[in-house]
Amino acid sequence: MKKDNNNEGIDLDDNELRPEYDLTQLKGGVRGKYLERYRAGTNLALLAPDVRQAFPTDDAVNQALRIVMASQNS
Repeated sequence: MKKDNNNEGIDLDDNELRPEYDLTQLKGGVRGKYLERYRAGTNLALLAPDVRQAFPTDDAVNQALRIVMASQNS
């Protein structure tokens, strides 16, 4: 059980909705409705700290990757 600090005395299980939510208003939701739009506009890569230090800006990373791509195409 998890105790909600904002509502002292109310114990909430991680899978339970609060009593004040009206379940009749929650019907009709579509899971993943915006997933494709999100994926289309998001392209992130997590850089290791040493790589980030060597290439501190987006432009530096892009320039280095373009050099690698050009050398592979030659």
